[in-house]
Amino acid sequence: MSNTSDTFETYYKYNKINEKNPIIFVHGIGLNNEIWDDQINYFKNYNTLVYDLIGHGKTPFNKKKLAMKDFTEQLLKLVDSLNINKFHLVGFSIGSLIARNFASSYSDRLSSLIIFGTIYKRSEDEKRQILNRYEMMKLKKDNTKKRALYRWFTEDFINKNPLIYKKIYSMLENTNHETWLKIYKLFVDHEDDDMKIKQITAKTLVITGEQDIGSKPQMSKEISKLIDGSFCKIIKGGRHLCNIECSKNFNLIIRKFIDNRNNA
Repeated sequence: MSNTSDTFETYYKYNKINEKNPIIFVHGIGLNNEIWDDQINYFKNYNTLVYDLIGHGKTPFNKKKLAMKDFTEQLLKLVDSLNINKFHLVGFSIGSLIARNFASSYSDRLSSLIIFGTIYKRSEDEKRQILNRYEMMKLKKDNTKKRALYRWFTEDFINKNPLIYKKIYSMLENTNHETWLKIYKLFVDHEDDDMKIKQITAKTLVITGEQDIGSKPQMSKEISKLIDGSFCKIIKGGRHLCNIECSKNFNLIIRKFIDNRNNA
C-alpha cells in the first residue's frame, strides 16, 4: 500500500502480509525510499515499510524551521497513524541518526535496531571536510553530487552498474537544493551525545562498509561499545551504500539478526 499520512504528509509504502512486527527502513540525505528496493524485494515475505523523509521524494517540506527532532516526530506520527506498536528499525546515514534518536526515547517500541552507515565522534579534520562540502553545495557546484556517488560506491561498481548510478544520481538531482542544504546543515552540526546513545536499550546491530570513508568502521565499533549487548558487522568491500553494492551480504546479515529477534 502506498499513501500519504499524518501531519507531515509523509509518503510511504507499506507491505503488510501478516500481524508480525514490520521492518521500517529510513533513507539518507538527498535520497528517497527507493534506495531500499533490493531490501523490499528480498524481504517480500516480511512486513516492510519505507517512507520519504521530510523534503525528500514525495514528502513535502512543510516546516518553517527544521531540527533533528522533527524527523523523530515524523517517524512516530507515521507508525502511530498506521497502528504499528512495535517494529524493527533500520536507519542509513542521517537515517541512522534519526533511528538512534528514536531509539533513545522509544526503545520500548522497537523489536530491534539496525544502525547502518552511521557517524561517531568525527575528528576536527573530518568536521572540516563536511563543512567544506556544505560550502561547495551552497555554491551549487555541479560536481558535488557526482563526487558523492564516488564516495558512496566503489568505482568498479559504478562502471559496471550505470543504471544504478543514474537512478541514485537522479534522486540527488530531484531533491530541492534549498531543502537539501537545510537538512545537510543538521548533519554538519551534529554532535554525538554518549549519554543519549547509552539510553538505547533495544537489541542493536551496527553495520558499515569496510571502505566507507565517511562512516568509518572504527566509528561503528566505538558506538557499538556504548550500547549494551549490541553487535557490530563490517561488510567486506562495501562503501557507504553497501545495502545496494553488497546487497546479498547486507540482506543476509540483517535477516539473521531480525529473525533471531523474532524468535527470541
